[in-house]
Amino acid sequence: MIRLNEVTLRRAAKVVLDTADMTVQPGEKVGLVGANGAGKSSLFALLQGKLHEDGGSVVFPAGWRVASVAQDAPDSNLPAAEFVRQADAALQAALAAQQAAQSAGDGLALAAAAEALELADAYSAQARAEALLLGLGFAPAQLTQPVRAFSGGWRMRLALAQALFQPSDCLLLDEPTNHLDLDALVWLESWLARYAGTLLVISHDRAFLDAVTSVTVLLEDGSLQRHAGGYSAFEERRALQLQQQAQAWSRQQQDIAQLSRFVERFRAKATKARQAQSRLKALERMERLAPVLLRNPLRFEFLEPARQPQQLLRLRAADCGYAGKPVLRGVERDIMAGARIGVLGANGQGKSTLVKTLAGLLPELAGEVRPGADVVVGYYAQQEMDVLRADESALQHMARLAAQTTPEARPQELRDWLGRFQFGGERAEQAIGTLSGGERARLLLALLVWQRPNVLLLDEPTNHLDLPTREALALALQDFGGAMLLVSHDRALLRAVCDSYWLVSDGSVVDFDGDLDDYQQWVLERARQRQRDAAAASAGAEGSRREQRREAAVSRQQRTAAQRPLRAEQRALDDALATLEAQRARIDAALADAATPAAQRAQLGRERKELEARVASAEERWLEVAEALESLERD
Repeated sequence: MIRLNEVTLRRAAKVVLDTADMTVQPGEKVGLVGANGAGKSSLFALLQGKLHEDGGSVVFPAGWRVASVAQDAPDSNLPAAEFVRQADAALQAALAAQQAAQSAGDGLALAAAAEALELADAYSAQARAEALLLGLGFAPAQLTQPVRAFSGGWRMRLALAQALFQPSDCLLLDEPTNHLDLDALVWLESWLARYAGTLLVISHDRAFLDAVTSVTVLLEDGSLQRHAGGYSAFEERRALQLQQQAQAWSRQQQDIAQLSRFVERFRAKATKARQAQSRLKALERMERLAPVLLRNPLRFEFLEPARQPQQLLRLRAADCGYAGKPVLRGVERDIMAGARIGVLGANGQGKSTLVKTLAGLLPELAGEVRPGADVVVGYYAQQEMDVLRADESALQHMARLAAQTTPEARPQELRDWLGRFQFGGERAEQAIGTLSGGERARLLLALLVWQRPNVLLLDEPTNHLDLPTREALALALQDFGGAMLLVSHDRALLRAVCDSYWLVSDGSVVDFDGDLDDYQQWVLERARQRQRDAAAASAGAEGSRREQRREAAVSRQQRTAAQRPLRAEQRALDDALATLEAQRARIDAALADAATPAAQRAQLGRERKELEARVASAEERWLEVAEALESLERD
């Protein structure tokens, strides 16, 4: 097991850990959470031996193989699949031994190398590496391309593939979702669910943490607090804990005030002096509770748009792309007032191209992209530096925007506005190039809200946001009065703010008939199909793959069609059970009230008995539906 005993860790003047304790059992999957800058990455470096504790002890199993993702984008001329295989040190040593034995003509060494290759599962290494890359979103044609041919984000996927490929007893993942789209993220969750070793992961993605972790460790103020369950369970439990702490502190303050008043009033009276001294000693012995000091998370809301036209944006037979090369063809879409659309699809399919075309940053290559009258577009760029200037400050950006939209705004108003987004004082005058990704993301939000848009085009707005800021964004978007088009791999945000979905895939944009659960199943099935196709190709298999894909598609459509009414019924049953539970709670409260008349108690008793029967019937049906869904998943 991993154990930290009263560990102190300092980075320069900052105390990251202050006599902190933590235990991680073998096979546990742990989510490490905490505010940006709390020291989560430093804790990972400590576990990897890159940093050393200043006090206490770190117990880490000596024989454990630890895998982690390289922090820098890799640079190599090796083909992608070969680069991934390089991560397995035992495999590479066996291959080198085989080559040396062959060169020397040493039969005994060759036999030993063959055994080592067998232990390293060398004969499936190519297929395993390719399966990882396909799952992470690489196309079959990219498997043989050199690493240097890929952009930075795709190179980081290659680094992640290396970490997953190498045999390990412990896997440390620091923000593994940053460079992944939703398709690759869904696949990664499925892979991690099957991982047999110990997993520690840092992430700001609530849905990802809930899917892959069973333990949550909070790093806060130098201490490590362990909680059972995923992030949502931790958050509920922590909210209750803070509420109880605040109540206990409030009661203690009342006790202290009461004792202090007695001492001050009676300490000079001879008849009460002994009692006053007794209370004074009680005050001195009292262990003072700490008040609840809540951090100041970002909270904001979108301003009411000046106008709310019905027709906002329209695409007619539109081709969207770059440098005369279409990525999407014949797009027919409308964004009407009140629309709340989530855009789904893998990276490289054209989601950002679609958003940039709607925002007017890319011209349509054919057809027509027509904004409605009085439309004010608020665009959030996936790459912040596409719209920000590194050598200018937040205040300069605000001043330039205000000159275009509200020239009457005074300088102090601009400073006050930036202060709402945590750019107070000198921070407002700091060059953008020196800010963190999260700070630049907050500045984009400040500029976006100031414009009072009536349609939002948001391209991965959560990439650099921590969990509290993501929640603030979700709350603001829920109250936004205009229309919205959202590209995001954050499923918690998509679920919270979107009513419908578009699917960008294979050069087209179509409605996606289903929810995010349906999309995840669709993604996993496509990933499995790609892997089956790759395995068939590597084995030299021949046959009608088109027919196989057609049959798989028909089977998938049939399964999805069969699942859809069951999922809808399950959601309805969940709502019905929640309503029945609320009714039962009200009846129980009335029965517990001594003031309830006897005649009313009898009636309430009959109503409760009827409720119990309805709850039992609903629960029985819910189980039947759940079993039916599980049966369809297995087929």
